[in-house]
Amino acid sequence: MMDNKIALRPLEASDRQRFAQLANNINIWNNVRNRMPHPYSAEDADEFISMALTPGGPTIRAITLDGTLVGVIGLHPAQDVYEGTAELGYWIGEPYWGLGLASAAVKEMIQIGFKELKLRRIFASAYDYNTASMRVLEKNGFENEGVAKAAVLKNGKVFDEVKYGLLP
Repeated sequence: MMDNKIALRPLEASDRQRFAQLANNINIWNNVRNRMPHPYSAEDADEFISMALTPGGPTIRAITLDGTLVGVIGLHPAQDVYEGTAELGYWIGEPYWGLGLASAAVKEMIQIGFKELKLRRIFASAYDYNTASMRVLEKNGFENEGVAKAAVLKNGKVFDEVKYGLLP
């Protein structure tokens, strides 16, 4: 377990360089959706931060360790019949992998989702090769709801997507 102080806070325009530095990493990109650009520039960070600060959009937070930005986490509201639910997404900068930071951030974000946003369900998914992310979700009480076979095309290869859900 970690002794360091992790906190979630809104992203700030001043995060742009640090955000871009961490996000510009193929090992992160390999585990996220293709809508996250690679390579990742400071201008990409500007766009993301602006979107994150737009009222009515997803609830996105900087993950900080002892005050330093180390990753990002968000709850993206679902639409239509899925109203009242949100998809959880997160990434941690590679230098901070294996420290328990994602698990701690997910734990805090679950509280925001259920207590502040009054969600009835939070869902997430991981590509079948991303066992670390699956462990983060399972440690936080998410249930494996099944596998979508051949659902993901990433780096020109097809992978299964493991689906997770959590109720309050």
